[in-house]
Amino acid sequence: MQLQEFADRSHLDSSTIEAWVNAEWLVVHPPGHQFSEQDLARARLIQDLKGDLGVNDEGIALVLYLLDQLYGLRCLLRDIQVMRTTASERPH
Repeated sequence: MQLQEFADRSHLDSSTIEAWVNAEWLVVHPPGHQFSEQDLARARLIQDLKGDLGVNDEGIALVLYLLDQLYGLRCLLRDIQVMRTTASERPH
């Protein structure tokens, strides 16, 4: 989605989005500065952390880092499971 749609759906202004991109809390995907549904969910999480829970910027960076690590490990585990399934289905 383009920046304006992302801003509308996330209820964020462009300066906040730019600050979050600069802080590497959100990633802009080329071409044309596009955002994904995952980015929208991440923005909503950041809003909850900042607003509802009162987490400071350093805490948000840590939470996002840990979530990214968890996501990466889940992807790795899924790949290992696929390889094991594929290997067990091959004739010996």
